[in-house]
Amino acid sequence: MTRRPKTRRPKTRQPKTRLPMSRRRRRWWIAGVAATALLAAAVALTAIAFPSVAAITCPGCYGLERIRPGLYAEPGLSQERRRHVVAVADQAGERVRAFFGGRAGSPDVLVCLSEDCYRRIGGGRERGIAVLNRSVMLSPRGVDPVIASHELAHVELHARLAGADVPQWFDEGLAVLVSGDPRYLAPDGDRCLAEPRRPLPVTLGAWLRGASADARLYAEAACQVSRWAAANGGEAGLRTLVARLSAGRPFDTLVTVASPPPAGQAPSGPHPPYR
Repeated sequence: MTRRPKTRRPKTRQPKTRLPMSRRRRRWWIAGVAATALLAAAVALTAIAFPSVAAITCPGCYGLERIRPGLYAEPGLSQERRRHVVAVADQAGERVRAFFGGRAGSPDVLVCLSEDCYRRIGGGRERGIAVLNRSVMLSPRGVDPVIASHELAHVELHARLAGADVPQWFDEGLAVLVSGDPRYLAPDGDRCLAEPRRPLPVTLGAWLRGASADARLYAEAACQVSRWAAANGGEAGLRTLVARLSAGRPFDTLVTVASPPPAGQAPSGPHPPYR
């Protein structure tokens, strides 16, 4: 008896079912609409919660006019006031350039000459502010070269630091030094107007709390930075310090500050040089 060899039937693959083109397009369309809605919601929430961030991103959206590239002001200014805004921006920029030996940052400057304008772009009671260390906003009380150069100095410092950290007292004290603010520094000699008699704030939050309670904190920080600079080559020494920080050297390994003296005791002279 002979057996017939078994024959294998070829397997048949079921064809993949594809969605009709109209349904596929509909799904992509829905996904695109959802993404657009989420993006719009995020932008709206940013504008509501952080109007200053939204304003520096789109000054025109907040009613500011471009006077020239990088400089915006509220509309309707007379020619005289527009010239004043330009002059302040130029003088402040020149102070920063002269101190740092050039400009690494190119921040936008938003200028308001009315309180309504400044509130609309997210400002508060301050004269000026550096937003995200990227742009500068000036209130009607801050449209002068001192305040403008103080805020521009913050932006310039962080542009040069390239992400390196510095204590907030140094950031603020250096900005006072760059601007030459006569409220917090003497014009020459030992420029200190207020001795640092307490540990100065290291974080931004601590600085804001301290400075809002006592504006002398600016003078104390400026004193500490100016005395360190006097002992370490002046402006050139500060530029060298910033370069070393941007190269990755920790601040505490480059700068040592004297401890505040006990109450009633005179301070112990200038800060030590680089270690």
